[in-house]
Amino acid sequence: MNIKKYLSIVTGAAFAAISITSCVQKDEWETPPVNCNNKFAATTMTMAAFKAQAPASGYILITNDQIFDGYVVSSDENGNFYKTISFQDKAENPTVGLQMEVDKSSNYADFPVGAHIRINAKGLRLGLDRGTVKIGSVDPTFSIGRIPASLLSRYVSGVCNGNGLEVAALKPLELANLNVAKNEQYINMLVKVPNVQFSSGDILPVNKTFIDYVAGAGTDTDRTLEDASGNNVVLRNSGFFSEGSKLLPKGNGDATFVVSRYNSSWQMLIRKTSDLNFAGARVDSAPPKGGTAIAFSGSFLENFESYSPTNLEVYPKYVNDALVGNRYWQLKTFSNNKYIQLGANSGSGPYVTYFAVPVDFTAASTLKFDVNVGFWNGNALKVYYTTNYTALGDISAATKTDITSFFTIPTAPLSGYGTLTPAGTYNIPASLTGNGYILFEYTGNGSGVTTTLQLDNIQVQP
Repeated sequence: MNIKKYLSIVTGAAFAAISITSCVQKDEWETPPVNCNNKFAATTMTMAAFKAQAPASGYILITNDQIFDGYVVSSDENGNFYKTISFQDKAENPTVGLQMEVDKSSNYADFPVGAHIRINAKGLRLGLDRGTVKIGSVDPTFSIGRIPASLLSRYVSGVCNGNGLEVAALKPLELANLNVAKNEQYINMLVKVPNVQFSSGDILPVNKTFIDYVAGAGTDTDRTLEDASGNNVVLRNSGFFSEGSKLLPKGNGDATFVVSRYNSSWQMLIRKTSDLNFAGARVDSAPPKGGTAIAFSGSFLENFESYSPTNLEVYPKYVNDALVGNRYWQLKTFSNNKYIQLGANSGSGPYVTYFAVPVDFTAASTLKFDVNVGFWNGNALKVYYTTNYTALGDISAATKTDITSFFTIPTAPLSGYGTLTPAGTYNIPASLTGNGYILFEYTGNGSGVTTTLQLDNIQVQP
């Protein structure tokens, strides 16, 4: 190559580079146009019309093109949904929801929350599966099978808005309380309920985490949500929930969740912990009762004969506080004798209830009471004294000294009831002075210790 030819090539290349550079100002290259095409051109029906075909039991096979739209409400990004996609018919004010079984994880990457999707159900099954209407593949083992990952695009496609996948800002359907949410019309829909909090049994005496761990591995865990009206429902969290180690929030506020049912059991599902906005103060759905005529004395006998009617829960001279659960000490009568009673039989969940008796410890020397048990299946009674509890205040914050061992609490009969008998005498130490309370604590569980306790003749002597 001679020098003239070489210079000619170099000059030409330089000129071309200058020409290209001059076409772009400040490194601002033109964005190539997005070529967004909807796989299914148009819907043929509404989701509501499609779902209405589901039989009361079993399933049907969709044999023709049935195309409808939906908006994704679930997300498996944090592990609380597994190989399912829940979606509803509208981004706000939805009327129906559905669940799709898919043999694929990380679905949030393709179909994030709010994704506008279009489904052609031809070749899929539609039916009721374990309490929920679902669509899925033909399966030799299950009535509604998981759609293989390699075939998912045959049935589901995102809807384009000209700039790629259309993702809507969902507005949860606002419901009045948790009982309203337990309705099949809301299954697989995103809802929001106000004035919700975790049950006291989930945060007291130990503040639990979203899931339990066994040998370091997360397990599927139920926690209980309650509202200001006393309604409750299970919040179900997967053992793979990435936020499972977080402590349950103690406050009160709005709960956003996807409504779910497994067979006949309602279990609500969150996508992430921020779905629970519990920044407000807790509402006590079972507040302490009585406590309006507190008088500290070093000499008295309470035999409950002056109270009526049966099942009375309000005693002005004492505090009846259902710290966990909603059961209180109640007035009962047997053989013309009145006493108070509490048990967890036929209950749901844990119960911790206190009966607080005011005492002038400076003037008092002894404490006595009568006790009886029925259908004993575990110890349910403890006795404490405290000097820093304020009537109708937070009894969980009180410093309690356990004096149960000074008394004899029956451990029989296993069936039926015994008789009220003296539990013993506690000699109040001289060092214990000032005003305080004797606390009778009942601890039971509808699925555990359900022993019935009866107390009578609570006596303090100088």
